[in-house]
Amino acid sequence: MKKTITFTKEGYENLKKELLDLQTNLRPKAVERLARARAQGDLRENSEYSAAKEDLSFAEGRIREIDELLKRAEIVETVSSNIVSIGAEVLVDRNGKEEKYQIVGEFEADPSQRKLSATSPIGKALIGKKTGDLIAIEVPAGTINYKILKIIK
Repeated sequence: MKKTITFTKEGYENLKKELLDLQTNLRPKAVERLARARAQGDLRENSEYSAAKEDLSFAEGRIREIDELLKRAEIVETVSSNIVSIGAEVLVDRNGKEEKYQIVGEFEADPSQRKLSATSPIGKALIGKKTGDLIAIEVPAGTINYKILKIIK
């Protein structure tokens, strides 16, 4: 049996939207582009044909990847606002500066959007903690100290 993959409800829905977009927009456009390029003749020196084949290959690969993720998905609902869990937003004090993170499944992680994977060093350290807890997290750059100010959701 294959291992399940944890998603927040929002992350799962976003993945379904991406799959639909790939199936209804990107793949048909790539197929059409490939057909136009093929009609131009000599395929050996046709850069448009090669690019269209790559686009179609990307779309097909991503569709297969998302399909597999969705089959193995486990949607986690945030159960408690007293303990940090997947899906929770956490307001922390990091060296005197307030920062807000959302703890998500590993395929939803996006540090630029402050979405941290529950399997990342910071995510692992925050999971299961409560408001007021102090946490020292070892990261490649050194130790970072956090204090949980508030758990949202």
